[in-house]
Amino acid sequence: MPTSERDATNTDDAASWAGRRADARQNHERVLTAAIEVFTEYGIGATIPQVAARAGVGKATVYRSYPTKSDLVRALARMHLDWFHQLATAAAEAARTDAYRALEALLEQVTTRLAEDRLMIEVLSGVEGLGDERLEQHLEQILALGRAQGSLRADATGMDIQVLVSGAARALIDLDIRDPDIWRRYARLALAALRAEPPGADSRPGKPEP
Repeated sequence: MPTSERDATNTDDAASWAGRRADARQNHERVLTAAIEVFTEYGIGATIPQVAARAGVGKATVYRSYPTKSDLVRALARMHLDWFHQLATAAAEAARTDAYRALEALLEQVTTRLAEDRLMIEVLSGVEGLGDERLEQHLEQILALGRAQGSLRADATGMDIQVLVSGAARALIDLDIRDPDIWRRYARLALAALRAEPPGADSRPGKPEP
């Protein structure tokens, strides 16, 4: 085969391969969008065939990317974690100026999303082993800055925030409260428990008033 013909064939093959990859990428995006819609409407109990029908693709197309429904749910969970990571990255940068306010804004954004997006709660609570070191690192960075700035208690830890905020979130979920203002209020109350005491104050519980 002449060189010119061989080059033309190679170019055609490359274009065909690029087209298939673009189609696969579009199908992948359609499946994720459909999964969000279907799971939001029917809960995590919805099926892969329902997702495939909503996406306008065959079941085999879904199964190629996600062999089980658990794999699809985990992919949605990772999307939410990526969103958390973006927020935490911005909060860690803002914390250089005011760590307390940066953490407050972060928790308010997260709780607002939780109040409005119950699918996120189902997805994140239904997948095990989703620990994200990036989020933990950003949170510890914010806490360290807050301790250094004197706005957060010297003994404030990431576990404190997890226990306080997740405890409030669980109660609000059980009460089926979906008002974002109420969720934000409890986020602020939880954070207030970690605010540094004014110099000379005694934070021991039960201390009688003078």
